[in-house]
Amino acid sequence: MMRETGAPNQTVVDYFLLEGLLYTAEHPRLFFLLFLLIYSITVTGNLLILITVGSDPHLCSPMYHFLGHLSLLDACLSTVTAPKVMAGLLTLDGKAISLQGCAVQLYCFHFLASAECFLYTAMAYDRYLAICRPLRYPLAMNRRRCAGLAGMTWTAGAVHSALHTGLTFRLLYCGPRRIAHFFCDIPPVLKLACADTTINELVMLASIGIVAAGCLILIVISYAFIAAAVLRIRTAAGRKRAFSTCTSHLTVVLLYYLPPVCIYLQPRSSGAGVGAPAVLYTVVTPMLNPFIYTLRNAEVKQALRRLLGQGARDCPAGSPLR
Repeated sequence: MMRETGAPNQTVVDYFLLEGLLYTAEHPRLFFLLFLLIYSITVTGNLLILITVGSDPHLCSPMYHFLGHLSLLDACLSTVTAPKVMAGLLTLDGKAISLQGCAVQLYCFHFLASAECFLYTAMAYDRYLAICRPLRYPLAMNRRRCAGLAGMTWTAGAVHSALHTGLTFRLLYCGPRRIAHFFCDIPPVLKLACADTTINELVMLASIGIVAAGCLILIVISYAFIAAAVLRIRTAAGRKRAFSTCTSHLTVVLLYYLPPVCIYLQPRSSGAGVGAPAVLYTVVTPMLNPFIYTLRNAEVKQALRRLLGQGARDCPAGSPLR
């Protein structure tokens, strides 16, 4: 349905149709089961990590506090996109999304994705303090500082997303309704606007570019100092232990940052094929994160074994979060 506007021969689109992903139309039920499996693993794995970090007394360091926030963000980020993809694979009505629903999905996606970007930076800063400033670490990353950094990531993500959602949906949408993507994202939605989108694209490139580049630069600087500090450790066992605490974070950062570069640096790219890189950081990476952090982290694996029958306890003496 469309409703008329004050301008001649113009009507406002009330809903959009999500084209979905390429090559899924031929075997929709097979891809539905695949996405259902991935989504189930994602939610179960991340909630398990969240419960483990919250309940195990041995995982009270700031690193695990941030890991809990990351697990919550990943579970929510996958929930924003995956259920709508699965609905679109089952019925044609499942591809439809209202204008208001599209705005909500776009806001939630960029809120969570931006918060995750800021959180990765906070996690890199935490590793820098732990390895390069070990004597100052308990004081510099105490409970209050840790909670403040985590809260700032959520707040910054909310503000960043509100800016882009407001700019995107202040425009008039009066013509085509088919979004060449599997969820409402800024570049494909802007292509449907009945107005000049140059300002929106410039703001998107500048804002997202500054945020992503700024966070990535801070992460690289942190790990440059970390690498220098680790190389000064005399024992091989010490160097291996120091590097092992950072490799999981670096792996996740690479998986998270590379796909968006393919999308947001080319705002005029079109076609459902642009959704392929987005699947990596909206569906696949949230599923992999629990495995990356558990398979390479002996403390988390031991905590998972202790989870059954364990209740929440206070952090042990000496923890920075006491």
